[in-house]
Amino acid sequence: MKILIALFFLFTLSQAVVLNSQMQGYMKALEKQAKIENPSFESFDYKRGENLFISEHIGKKGKLISCVSCHTDNLSKKGMNKRTNKVIEPLSPLANVERFTNVKDVKKWLRRNFKDVYQREGTAQEKGDVVTYIINKK
Repeated sequence: MKILIALFFLFTLSQAVVLNSQMQGYMKALEKQAKIENPSFESFDYKRGENLFISEHIGKKGKLISCVSCHTDNLSKKGMNKRTNKVIEPLSPLANVERFTNVKDVKKWLRRNFKDVYQREGTAQEKGDVVTYIINKK
């Protein structure tokens, strides 16, 4: 039984996503900004991020859309941009090691995708919640 527990623990550790130092700095900056925007903010939240990711809204093209519309609900699989029909590589860093390694790219895509789905830029808390959801979804 001890061996099974040890194997489970090692497997769980091997599935953890560790952000590089630049991304850790970006998440800290989002956290700081979130506290300024909302003094009762405590931490980023997986469930809030999930809700942001799956909820549907009238997007910038006037149609009902969510992040799942293009990225799918399985973040380890490729998605498809509904407007351009371009393939989107998996969002999960477990399936795509390039994800969440470049702060400039992360900022660009968060800004662009929030505007596509929500018709506005996301708040610091929303961005942090979505990143938290994506990097922790198994």
